[in-house]
Amino acid sequence: MLIERIYDEDLAQASYFIGCQRLGEAIVVDARRDVAPYLDLAAANGMKITAVTETHIHADYLSGTRELAAATGAQIYISGEGGADWQYGFEGTRMYDGDAITIGNLTVKALHTPGHTPEHLSYLVTDGAFTDQAGYLLSGDFVFAGDLGRPDLLDEAAGGVDTRFEGARQMFASLRDKFLTLPDYVQVHPGHGAGSACGKALGAIPSSTVGYERLYAWWGKYLAANDEQGFIHELLDGQPEAHAYFARMKKQNKQGPAVMGPRKPLEEIPAADLVSRLESREATFVDTRSVPELHAGTVPGALHIPAAGKTASFGAWAVDPESERTRPLVLLTANQDQAHAVRDSLARVGIDDVAGFVTSLEGLPQAAPATISATELDSFDAAMVLDVRARTEHAAGNIPGSHQLHGGRALWNLDELPSDGTIVAYCASGMRSSIVGNALRNAGYDVVELEGAYPAWAAAHAS
Repeated sequence: MLIERIYDEDLAQASYFIGCQRLGEAIVVDARRDVAPYLDLAAANGMKITAVTETHIHADYLSGTRELAAATGAQIYISGEGGADWQYGFEGTRMYDGDAITIGNLTVKALHTPGHTPEHLSYLVTDGAFTDQAGYLLSGDFVFAGDLGRPDLLDEAAGGVDTRFEGARQMFASLRDKFLTLPDYVQVHPGHGAGSACGKALGAIPSSTVGYERLYAWWGKYLAANDEQGFIHELLDGQPEAHAYFARMKKQNKQGPAVMGPRKPLEEIPAADLVSRLESREATFVDTRSVPELHAGTVPGALHIPAAGKTASFGAWAVDPESERTRPLVLLTANQDQAHAVRDSLARVGIDDVAGFVTSLEGLPQAAPATISATELDSFDAAMVLDVRARTEHAAGNIPGSHQLHGGRALWNLDELPSDGTIVAYCASGMRSSIVGNALRNAGYDVVELEGAYPAWAAAHAS
Protein backbone atom coordinates (compact mmCIF):
# COMPACT_ATOMS: atom_id res chain seq x y z
CA MET A 1 0.00 0.00 0.00
CA LEU A 2 1.08 3.55 -0.76
CA ILE A 3 -0.26 6.44 1.29
CA GLU A 4 0.79 10.02 0.55
CA ARG A 5 -0.31 13.20 2.31
CA ILE A 6 -0.66 16.29 0.11
CA TYR A 7 -0.63 19.31 2.39
CA ASP A 8 -1.59 22.90 1.66
CA GLU A 9 0.25 25.11 4.17
CA ASP A 10 -1.97 28.08 3.32
CA LEU A 11 -5.29 26.48 4.31
CA ALA A 12 -3.63 23.91 6.61
CA GLN A 13 -5.53 21.27 4.61
CA ALA A 14 -4.52 17.67 4.01
CA SER A 15 -5.68 15.35 1.27
CA TYR A 16 -4.61 11.75 0.83
CA PHE A 17 -3.50 9.61 -2.09
CA ILE A 18 -3.86 5.91 -1.27
CA GLY A 19 -2.78 3.33 -3.80
CA CYS A 20 -2.66 -0.42 -4.25
CA GLN A 21 0.77 -1.17 -5.66
CA ARG A 22 -0.24 -4.63 -6.82
CA LEU A 23 -3.17 -3.44 -8.92
CA GLY A 24 -1.78 -0.03 -9.79
CA GLU A 25 -4.96 1.79 -8.76
CA ALA A 26 -5.51 4.60 -6.27
CA ILE A 27 -8.15 6.57 -4.42
CA VAL A 28 -7.86 10.24 -3.42
CA VAL A 29 -9.62 11.58 -0.32
CA ASP A 30 -10.45 15.28 0.18
CA ALA A 31 -8.81 16.50 -3.02
CA ARG A 32 -8.21 20.19 -3.59
CA ARG A 33 -9.25 21.85 -6.83
CA ASP A 34 -5.87 22.28 -8.51
CA VAL A 35 -5.39 18.59 -9.18
CA ALA A 36 -1.90 18.44 -10.70
CA PRO A 37 -0.26 17.03 -7.52
CA TYR A 38 -2.51 13.94 -7.63
CA LEU A 39 -1.97 13.38 -11.33
CA ASP A 40 1.78 13.72 -10.81
CA LEU A 41 1.74 11.23 -7.92
CA ALA A 42 -0.21 8.73 -9.98
CA ALA A 43 2.20 9.07 -12.91
CA ALA A 44 5.28 8.80 -10.69
CA ASN A 45 3.99 5.56 -9.17
CA GLY A 46 2.54 4.03 -12.31
CA MET A 47 -0.99 4.20 -10.91
CA LYS A 48 -4.43 5.14 -12.17
CA ILE A 49 -6.80 7.12 -9.94
CA THR A 50 -10.03 5.12 -10.05
CA ALA A 51 -11.91 6.54 -7.05
CA VAL A 52 -12.35 9.97 -5.49
CA THR A 53 -14.14 10.71 -2.24
CA GLU A 54 -14.39 13.31 0.51
CA THR A 55 -15.11 13.18 4.20
CA HIS A 56 -17.77 15.92 4.29
CA ILE A 57 -19.13 19.09 2.72
CA HIS A 58 -16.16 21.36 3.32
CA ALA A 59 -16.38 24.98 4.48
CA ASP A 60 -12.82 26.27 4.19
CA TYR A 61 -11.91 25.32 0.63
CA LEU A 62 -13.60 24.35 -2.62
CA SER A 63 -13.56 20.59 -3.09
CA GLY A 64 -11.61 19.05 -5.96
CA THR A 65 -13.64 15.83 -6.01
CA ARG A 66 -15.51 16.66 -9.23
CA GLU A 67 -12.43 18.24 -10.82
CA LEU A 68 -10.26 15.17 -10.24
CA ALA A 69 -13.00 12.78 -11.37
CA ALA A 70 -13.39 14.77 -14.59
CA ALA A 71 -9.63 14.67 -15.20
CA THR A 72 -9.24 10.92 -14.56
CA GLY A 73 -12.61 9.27 -15.14
CA ALA A 74 -12.59 8.11 -11.50
CA GLN A 75 -15.79 7.10 -9.73
CA ILE A 76 -17.08 9.66 -7.21
CA TYR A 77 -18.09 8.46 -3.74
CA ILE A 78 -19.89 10.88 -1.40
CA SER A 79 -21.76 10.71 1.88
CA GLY A 80 -25.44 9.79 1.84
CA GLU A 81 -25.70 10.32 5.59
CA GLY A 82 -26.96 13.37 7.51
CA GLY A 83 -30.60 13.51 6.46
CA ALA A 84 -32.41 15.29 3.65
CA ASP A 85 -30.82 18.70 4.30
CA TRP A 86 -27.30 17.35 3.86
CA GLN A 87 -27.49 15.54 0.55
CA TYR A 88 -25.07 16.46 -2.22
CA GLY A 89 -26.53 18.00 -5.35
CA PHE A 90 -24.32 16.15 -7.84
CA GLU A 91 -23.95 12.57 -9.01
CA GLY A 92 -21.88 10.07 -7.11
CA THR A 93 -22.18 6.75 -5.32
CA ARG A 94 -23.67 7.42 -1.89
CA MET A 95 -21.73 6.02 1.05
CA TYR A 96 -23.34 5.00 4.33
CA ASP A 97 -21.95 3.78 7.62
CA GLY A 98 -20.20 0.47 7.01
CA ASP A 99 -20.03 0.75 3.22
CA ALA A 100 -16.63 0.01 1.67
CA ILE A 101 -14.64 0.87 -1.43
CA THR A 102 -12.24 -1.82 -2.65
CA ILE A 103 -9.04 -0.86 -4.47
CA GLY A 104 -7.07 -4.03 -5.18
CA ASN A 105 -5.84 -5.30 -1.80
CA LEU A 106 -7.15 -2.21 -0.02
CA THR A 107 -10.46 -1.71 1.71
CA VAL A 108 -11.65 1.81 2.50
CA LYS A 109 -14.59 1.57 4.91
CA ALA A 110 -16.91 4.48 5.72
CA LEU A 111 -17.70 5.34 9.33
CA HIS A 112 -20.46 7.87 9.91
CA THR A 113 -18.93 10.31 12.42
CA PRO A 114 -21.25 13.32 12.73
CA GLY A 115 -20.41 16.28 14.94
CA HIS A 116 -18.45 18.69 12.80
CA THR A 117 -21.19 18.25 10.18
CA PRO A 118 -24.20 15.89 10.12
CA GLU A 119 -23.06 13.95 7.02
CA HIS A 120 -19.40 13.56 8.01
CA LEU A 121 -17.68 10.29 7.15
CA SER A 122 -14.31 9.02 8.33
CA TYR A 123 -12.54 6.30 6.35
CA LEU A 124 -10.97 3.22 7.90
CA VAL A 125 -8.27 1.74 5.68
CA THR A 126 -7.18 -1.91 5.67
CA ASP A 127 -4.12 -3.12 3.76
CA GLY A 128 -5.27 -6.60 2.80
CA ALA A 129 -1.81 -7.61 1.63
CA PHE A 130 -0.76 -7.81 5.30
CA THR A 131 -3.85 -8.19 7.46
CA ASP A 132 -7.60 -8.18 7.63
CA GLN A 133 -7.50 -5.58 10.42
CA ALA A 134 -7.77 -1.84 9.74
CA GLY A 135 -4.62 0.15 10.46
CA TYR A 136 -5.39 3.70 9.34
CA LEU A 137 -8.19 6.20 9.89
CA LEU A 138 -8.66 9.20 7.60
CA SER A 139 -10.54 11.30 10.12
CA GLY A 140 -11.32 14.38 8.02
CA ASP A 141 -12.58 17.15 10.31
CA PHE A 142 -13.65 14.73 13.04
CA VAL A 143 -10.47 14.09 15.06
CA PHE A 144 -7.36 16.24 14.67
CA ALA A 145 -4.02 15.86 16.41
CA GLY A 146 -4.89 17.08 19.89
CA ASP A 147 -8.25 18.56 18.97
CA LEU A 148 -11.65 18.02 17.34
CA GLY A 149 -13.55 19.57 14.48
CA ARG A 150 -15.64 22.50 15.61
CA PRO A 151 -19.41 21.85 15.68
CA ASP A 152 -20.41 25.53 15.46
CA LEU A 153 -19.55 26.25 11.82
CA LEU A 154 -23.11 25.62 10.67
CA ASP A 155 -24.21 28.45 12.97
CA GLU A 156 -21.23 30.63 12.05
CA ALA A 157 -21.16 30.11 8.31
CA ALA A 158 -24.20 28.24 7.02
CA GLY A 159 -27.11 30.10 8.57
CA GLY A 160 -27.87 27.55 11.27
CA VAL A 161 -29.47 28.48 14.58
CA ASP A 162 -28.06 26.80 17.69
CA THR A 163 -27.02 23.73 15.70
CA ARG A 164 -23.72 23.75 17.61
CA PHE A 165 -25.31 22.07 20.64
CA GLU A 166 -26.63 19.10 18.68
CA GLY A 167 -23.33 18.97 16.79
CA ALA A 168 -21.41 18.81 20.06
CA ARG A 169 -23.64 15.99 21.33
CA GLN A 170 -23.08 14.12 18.07
CA MET A 171 -19.33 14.64 18.40
CA PHE A 172 -19.38 13.11 21.88
CA ALA A 173 -21.33 10.10 20.58
CA SER A 174 -19.04 9.68 17.55
CA LEU A 175 -16.00 9.60 19.83
CA ARG A 176 -17.60 7.17 22.24
CA ASP A 177 -19.24 4.82 19.74
CA LYS A 178 -16.82 4.93 16.81
CA PHE A 179 -13.39 6.39 17.52
CA LEU A 180 -12.74 4.89 20.95
CA THR A 181 -13.88 1.44 19.84
CA LEU A 182 -10.90 1.24 17.48
CA PRO A 183 -7.61 -0.39 18.54
CA ASP A 184 -5.06 2.00 20.01
CA TYR A 185 -2.55 1.22 17.25
CA VAL A 186 -4.75 2.62 14.46
CA GLN A 187 -3.00 5.59 12.86
CA VAL A 188 -5.07 8.76 12.60
CA HIS A 189 -4.57 10.98 9.55
CA PRO A 190 -6.62 14.20 9.94
CA GLY A 191 -7.86 16.60 7.30
CA HIS A 192 -6.26 19.69 8.85
CA GLY A 193 -3.24 20.82 10.82
CA ALA A 194 -2.27 23.82 12.93
CA GLY A 195 -3.60 27.10 11.57
CA SER A 196 -6.91 25.80 10.31
CA ALA A 197 -10.08 27.63 11.37
CA CYS A 198 -11.91 24.28 11.54
CA GLY A 199 -10.78 23.84 15.15
CA LYS A 200 -9.34 25.96 17.94
CA ALA A 201 -6.15 24.17 19.02
CA LEU A 202 -5.00 21.82 16.27
CA GLY A 203 -1.60 20.21 16.61
CA ALA A 204 1.12 20.66 14.02
CA ILE A 205 2.12 17.00 13.78
CA PRO A 206 0.78 15.30 10.64
CA SER A 207 -0.70 12.19 12.28
CA SER A 208 -1.49 10.55 15.59
CA THR A 209 -2.95 7.29 16.89
CA VAL A 210 -6.22 6.38 18.53
CA GLY A 211 -4.38 5.44 21.73
CA TYR A 212 -2.42 8.68 21.93
CA GLU A 213 -5.52 10.80 21.43
CA ARG A 214 -7.45 8.69 23.94
CA LEU A 215 -4.82 9.33 26.60
CA TYR A 216 -3.62 12.87 25.93
CA ALA A 217 -6.15 14.89 23.93
CA TRP A 218 -8.09 17.46 26.00
CA TRP A 219 -11.35 15.60 25.44
CA GLY A 220 -10.15 12.21 26.72
CA LYS A 221 -10.98 12.91 30.36
CA TYR A 222 -14.58 13.80 29.51
CA LEU A 223 -15.11 10.58 27.57
CA ALA A 224 -13.47 8.53 30.31
CA ALA A 225 -15.88 10.05 32.85
CA ASN A 226 -18.86 9.97 30.45
CA ASP A 227 -19.19 13.71 31.14
CA GLU A 228 -21.10 14.87 28.08
CA GLN A 229 -22.01 18.31 29.46
CA GLY A 230 -18.44 19.12 30.49
CA PHE A 231 -17.27 18.01 27.05
CA ILE A 232 -19.83 20.21 25.27
CA HIS A 233 -18.91 23.26 27.32
CA GLU A 234 -15.19 22.96 26.62
CA LEU A 235 -15.66 22.08 22.96
CA LEU A 236 -17.79 25.15 22.26
CA ASP A 237 -15.82 27.58 24.40
CA GLY A 238 -13.38 29.89 22.62
CA GLN A 239 -13.90 28.80 19.02
CA PRO A 240 -12.44 31.38 16.59
CA GLU A 241 -14.49 33.50 14.21
CA ALA A 242 -15.33 31.79 10.94
CA HIS A 243 -14.34 33.51 7.73
CA ALA A 244 -17.32 34.85 5.80
CA TYR A 245 -16.31 32.98 2.65
CA PHE A 246 -17.03 29.69 4.45
CA ALA A 247 -20.75 30.16 3.70
CA ARG A 248 -20.00 30.31 -0.03
CA MET A 249 -17.81 27.20 0.19
CA LYS A 250 -20.56 25.25 1.96
CA LYS A 251 -23.11 26.16 -0.69
CA GLN A 252 -20.85 25.46 -3.66
CA ASN A 253 -19.49 22.22 -2.25
CA LYS A 254 -22.99 20.94 -1.56
CA GLN A 255 -24.25 21.83 -5.04
CA GLY A 256 -21.08 20.70 -6.76
CA PRO A 257 -18.16 23.01 -7.60
CA ALA A 258 -17.81 24.05 -11.22
CA VAL A 259 -15.29 21.92 -13.12
CA MET A 260 -12.51 24.12 -14.52
CA GLY A 261 -10.93 21.54 -16.80
CA PRO A 262 -7.52 22.16 -18.40
CA ARG A 263 -6.54 25.82 -18.06
CA LYS A 264 -4.55 27.86 -20.54
CA PRO A 265 -1.29 29.50 -19.45
CA LEU A 266 -1.78 33.06 -18.22
CA GLU A 267 -0.55 35.74 -20.57
CA GLU A 268 1.37 38.88 -19.67
CA ILE A 269 -0.79 41.94 -20.38
CA PRO A 270 0.81 45.04 -21.95
CA ALA A 271 0.64 48.11 -19.68
CA ALA A 272 -1.37 50.21 -22.14
CA ASP A 273 -3.95 47.44 -22.49
CA LEU A 274 -4.23 47.10 -18.72
CA VAL A 275 -4.64 50.87 -18.23
CA SER A 276 -7.54 50.77 -20.67
CA ARG A 277 -9.15 47.83 -18.85
CA LEU A 278 -8.77 49.52 -15.47
CA GLU A 279 -10.20 52.81 -16.71
CA SER A 280 -13.22 51.05 -18.21
CA ARG A 281 -13.65 48.91 -15.07
CA GLU A 282 -13.09 45.70 -17.00
CA ALA A 283 -10.41 44.45 -14.60
CA THR A 284 -9.22 44.68 -11.01
CA PHE A 285 -5.52 45.01 -10.27
CA VAL A 286 -4.10 42.67 -7.62
CA ASP A 287 -0.78 43.55 -5.98
CA THR A 288 0.85 40.38 -4.61
CA ARG A 289 3.96 42.02 -3.10
CA SER A 290 4.84 42.70 0.54
CA VAL A 291 3.32 45.51 2.58
CA PRO A 292 6.43 47.77 2.41
CA GLU A 293 6.62 47.35 -1.37
CA LEU A 294 2.94 48.08 -1.80
CA HIS A 295 3.13 51.11 0.53
CA ALA A 296 5.87 52.55 -1.67
CA GLY A 297 3.31 52.75 -4.47
CA THR A 298 0.71 50.65 -6.25
CA VAL A 299 -2.15 51.08 -8.70
CA PRO A 300 -5.03 53.11 -7.20
CA GLY A 301 -7.92 50.79 -6.34
CA ALA A 302 -5.66 47.74 -6.21
CA LEU A 303 -6.45 44.75 -4.06
CA HIS A 304 -3.68 43.35 -1.89
CA ILE A 305 -3.34 39.55 -1.94
CA PRO A 306 0.20 38.56 -0.89
CA ALA A 307 1.81 35.81 -2.95
CA ALA A 308 3.95 34.76 0.01
CA GLY A 309 1.92 33.00 2.69
CA LYS A 310 -1.83 32.65 2.89
CA THR A 311 -2.75 33.57 -0.66
CA ALA A 312 -6.00 31.56 -0.72
CA SER A 313 -7.12 32.69 2.72
CA PHE A 314 -6.37 36.36 2.13
CA GLY A 315 -7.72 36.18 -1.40
CA ALA A 316 -11.05 35.08 0.03
CA TRP A 317 -10.97 38.11 2.37
CA ALA A 318 -10.46 40.50 -0.54
CA VAL A 319 -12.58 39.01 -3.33
CA ASP A 320 -16.21 37.95 -3.30
CA PRO A 321 -16.85 36.16 -6.64
CA GLU A 322 -20.59 36.50 -6.05
CA SER A 323 -20.49 40.29 -5.80
CA GLU A 324 -21.63 42.45 -8.71
CA ARG A 325 -18.50 44.57 -8.14
CA THR A 326 -16.12 41.70 -8.87
CA ARG A 327 -14.22 41.92 -12.15
CA PRO A 328 -11.50 39.74 -13.77
CA LEU A 329 -8.25 39.91 -11.83
CA VAL A 330 -4.88 40.97 -13.24
CA LEU A 331 -1.98 39.93 -11.02
CA LEU A 332 1.26 41.76 -10.34
CA THR A 333 3.76 38.92 -9.96
CA ALA A 334 7.46 38.35 -10.49
CA ASN A 335 6.88 36.04 -13.45
CA GLN A 336 4.43 33.65 -15.09
CA ASP A 337 5.24 30.78 -12.71
CA GLN A 338 4.31 32.90 -9.71
CA ALA A 339 1.15 34.04 -11.48
CA HIS A 340 0.16 30.40 -11.99
CA ALA A 341 0.86 29.61 -8.32
CA VAL A 342 -1.35 32.50 -7.22
CA ARG A 343 -4.07 31.41 -9.65
CA ASP A 344 -3.96 27.87 -8.23
CA SER A 345 -4.26 29.20 -4.68
CA LEU A 346 -7.22 31.40 -5.56
CA ALA A 347 -8.96 28.49 -7.32
CA ARG A 348 -8.90 26.58 -4.03
CA VAL A 349 -11.39 29.13 -2.65
CA GLY A 350 -13.43 29.48 -5.82
CA ILE A 351 -11.84 32.64 -7.24
CA ASP A 352 -11.44 31.58 -10.85
CA ASP A 353 -11.56 34.70 -13.01
CA VAL A 354 -7.87 35.58 -13.46
CA ALA A 355 -7.31 37.38 -16.75
CA GLY A 356 -3.53 37.63 -16.81
CA PHE A 357 -0.52 39.19 -15.13
CA VAL A 358 2.07 41.97 -15.28
CA THR A 359 5.58 41.90 -13.87
CA SER A 360 6.05 45.58 -13.04
CA LEU A 361 4.20 48.85 -12.44
CA GLU A 362 5.90 50.52 -15.37
CA GLY A 363 3.39 52.42 -17.49
CA LEU A 364 0.63 52.09 -14.88
CA PRO A 365 -0.85 54.84 -12.67
CA GLN A 366 0.59 54.74 -9.16
CA ALA A 367 -0.19 56.09 -5.71
CA ALA A 368 0.87 55.26 -2.16
CA PRO A 369 -1.89 54.00 0.15
CA ALA A 370 -2.70 56.49 2.90
CA THR A 371 -1.11 55.82 6.30
CA ILE A 372 -1.05 57.55 9.67
CA SER A 373 1.41 57.32 12.56
CA ALA A 374 0.46 56.24 16.06
CA THR A 375 1.07 59.73 17.45
CA GLU A 376 -0.92 61.40 14.66
CA LEU A 377 -3.87 59.15 15.41
CA ASP A 378 -4.44 60.81 18.79
CA SER A 379 -5.61 64.05 17.17
CA PHE A 380 -7.04 62.55 13.99
CA ASP A 381 -10.78 62.86 13.40
CA ALA A 382 -11.52 59.27 12.41
CA ALA A 383 -15.04 58.13 11.67
CA MET A 384 -13.93 54.72 12.98
CA VAL A 385 -10.77 53.04 14.22
CA LEU A 386 -11.14 49.52 12.83
CA ASP A 387 -9.37 46.57 14.44
CA VAL A 388 -9.32 43.73 11.87
CA ARG A 389 -7.71 41.21 14.22
CA ALA A 390 -9.54 38.30 15.85
CA ARG A 391 -11.75 39.06 18.85
CA THR A 392 -9.31 37.24 21.15
CA GLU A 393 -6.50 39.55 20.02
CA HIS A 394 -8.72 42.59 20.49
CA ALA A 395 -9.67 41.44 23.99
CA ALA A 396 -5.99 41.04 24.92
CA GLY A 397 -5.25 44.71 24.10
CA ASN A 398 -6.64 47.30 21.73
CA ILE A 399 -6.84 50.98 20.85
CA PRO A 400 -9.58 52.46 23.09
CA GLY A 401 -12.77 53.08 21.18
CA SER A 402 -11.80 50.83 18.28
CA HIS A 403 -14.35 48.63 16.56
CA GLN A 404 -13.35 44.98 16.15
CA LEU A 405 -14.34 43.25 12.90
CA HIS A 406 -12.35 40.22 11.80
CA GLY A 407 -10.63 40.82 8.46
CA GLY A 408 -12.21 37.72 6.97
CA ARG A 409 -15.66 39.16 7.61
CA ALA A 410 -15.19 42.83 6.72
CA LEU A 411 -16.48 42.87 3.12
CA TRP A 412 -19.57 40.94 4.20
CA ASN A 413 -20.41 43.26 7.10
CA LEU A 414 -20.22 46.70 5.51
CA ASP A 415 -23.28 47.75 7.51
CA GLU A 416 -20.96 47.93 10.54
CA LEU A 417 -18.80 50.57 8.85
CA PRO A 418 -19.46 54.32 8.54
CA SER A 419 -20.49 55.37 5.03
CA ASP A 420 -18.86 58.80 5.45
CA GLY A 421 -15.55 59.90 6.91
CA THR A 422 -12.18 58.19 7.24
CA ILE A 423 -11.63 54.72 8.66
CA VAL A 424 -8.28 53.99 10.32
CA ALA A 425 -7.49 50.28 10.05
CA TYR A 426 -4.95 48.34 12.10
CA CYS A 427 -3.89 44.79 12.96
CA ALA A 428 -0.86 43.19 14.63
CA SER A 429 1.71 43.62 11.86
CA GLY A 430 0.16 45.68 9.06
CA MET A 431 -0.48 42.71 6.76
CA ARG A 432 -4.14 42.14 7.52
CA SER A 433 -4.99 45.85 7.68
CA SER A 434 -3.35 46.30 4.26
CA ILE A 435 -5.45 43.51 2.76
CA VAL A 436 -8.68 44.78 4.32
CA GLY A 437 -7.81 48.44 3.75
CA ASN A 438 -7.27 47.94 0.04
CA ALA A 439 -10.41 45.82 -0.28
CA LEU A 440 -12.46 48.55 1.42
CA ARG A 441 -10.89 51.26 -0.74
CA ASN A 442 -11.80 49.22 -3.79
CA ALA A 443 -15.37 49.15 -2.44
CA GLY A 444 -15.42 52.94 -2.16
CA TYR A 445 -14.41 53.58 1.46
CA ASP A 446 -11.82 56.12 2.64
CA VAL A 447 -9.30 54.03 4.59
CA VAL A 448 -6.03 55.00 6.24
CA GLU A 449 -3.69 52.33 7.63
CA LEU A 450 -1.91 52.65 10.97
CA GLU A 451 1.88 52.70 10.52
CA GLY A 452 3.57 50.04 12.60
CA ALA A 453 0.18 48.56 13.45
CA TYR A 454 -0.94 47.95 17.04
CA PRO A 455 2.59 47.42 18.46
CA ALA A 456 3.53 50.95 17.36
CA TRP A 457 0.47 52.40 19.05
CA ALA A 458 1.11 50.38 22.24
CA ALA A 459 4.74 51.53 22.32
CA ALA A 460 3.77 55.17 21.83
CA HIS A 461 1.27 54.97 24.68
CA ALA A 462 3.28 52.91 27.14
CA SER A 463 3.18 54.48 30.59
